[in-house]
Amino acid sequence: MCANMFGVLKSLFGKPFDGGKRMDHGAQQHQQHHPMEQQQQSYHQQHPAMMRLYEVQKEVQSLGSAVCTFSGLQHDRDYKRIERELTRLLLEVDKVDTEGKPELQGARKRAAQEVEGLLRYLEENATHPSRIAIEDLSNEARQLVDDRVVAPQRSGGVAEINDELVEALQEMILRLTQVKTEGRVPLRKARYRALTRMCAVQDVVEGRTQQQTLSLPLSGETHEAVNLINQVMVKVSVARSQLVALLMGLSGRDSCAHLSRILTEMQVELDALDVSGNAAIRNYRKQVVEEINGLLKHLDLEGEGEDTRRYDLGQNNSIREIEAVRAHVFHLREGVLRHCMMGDVSFRPKAELQSLLTHLDQVDTAKNPCIREARRRAVVEVQAIITFLDLREALARRQPGTEHPAHRAVWLVLGSLSDLQAQALGFDGKRVEKSYMMLEELLTKQLLALDAVDPQGDETTKMARKQAVKFAQNILNYLDMKTDGWEY
Repeated sequence: MCANMFGVLKSLFGKPFDGGKRMDHGAQQHQQHHPMEQQQQSYHQQHPAMMRLYEVQKEVQSLGSAVCTFSGLQHDRDYKRIERELTRLLLEVDKVDTEGKPELQGARKRAAQEVEGLLRYLEENATHPSRIAIEDLSNEARQLVDDRVVAPQRSGGVAEINDELVEALQEMILRLTQVKTEGRVPLRKARYRALTRMCAVQDVVEGRTQQQTLSLPLSGETHEAVNLINQVMVKVSVARSQLVALLMGLSGRDSCAHLSRILTEMQVELDALDVSGNAAIRNYRKQVVEEINGLLKHLDLEGEGEDTRRYDLGQNNSIREIEAVRAHVFHLREGVLRHCMMGDVSFRPKAELQSLLTHLDQVDTAKNPCIREARRRAVVEVQAIITFLDLREALARRQPGTEHPAHRAVWLVLGSLSDLQAQALGFDGKRVEKSYMMLEELLTKQLLALDAVDPQGDETTKMARKQAVKFAQNILNYLDMKTDGWEY
């Protein structure tokens, strides 16, 4: 959207107007023989109205960059400033006197359309359902952290930091990664900023739960330096809550720079302690220093979301690695389906697929939940092909003569599920398509067929039916994943 917008601006203002049409070779020759037309075009370029539109264009380009990267909401101060400036430019364009000349009127109209386009784009992103979803999840996480960590600490109580809090934050982070951005830079930027802060809070909270398992602080009777380290530990605990409040936007007075100075002063205080000759106390001080360093590393998030390379994960090396694996998986899947259609079961690249799983397991996610989700999806794609091949092999080895009647019914359903999974693997459409709805309906019917199977007390049949139900549900989940429109 923004790239196209700037391209149009350049075509409108970056070179002389020609009535909105490109001149072909014949028209250029015709113009060469009509100096009066050349003079008229030159006159239009130098006309005060055109010169004023050129000036407006420069301001539009400057504001265009801000519009295309703004990731906030309508009530934000920056939104109101950009909207105000664009409205002013629209009024400036409207005031340009074209003296009734068609070429000048066309130029003014196109300039107005560009400004209106930026205003629409600004509003669309700030009010987009995905942007609202990001804000709602951020508010939900903010409320959780305030109730469990920040508010108790401020009132002199004890923060409720435990595994339950960590799991709740992890669940919210997972939901945030599922928010669709439609490739829009402002939405990707907003999601990334929210994720970095929630992941940082989760990291701080997880660090605290691990520290609670240590036998700290030490008794002050051990060494005179221990009392001082214990005092620093109390300050670190307060700083931790302050950091969480800052990350979640719950602190109106503190700043990252202020908290950074406080933590650095604690480090200086610890460095000045004489703990020579006592390994236990040196280790105690080391642990406290490491905890301070762990808090400091999260204080550089002020401009984190401004780095395009970070929120544009299409340029991320880990994502590129995952995409390379997915491209390989695509070719293997096509080969498997092609051979199955021909009735050839000899093509079984399971070893190659297993090596791809190992490769994905080694991809560095850098604790980025979006990269983790991308890797998880790639793993599901590989596993879907492996389970398809496993079922085909099992069906080929089946010996129906000795089966229990109920078990035979399960095998019939599995045969149908194998065919349906082949369709699911090859499906490349959307949920609104009739083929998707038919495939989903057929899979649901197989689940009902399994539910109707009476094992008649046969344990083997019970186990087979349970596995078949899980298999059918996995196909439905795979189909759902393929069509949910998720992107980085």
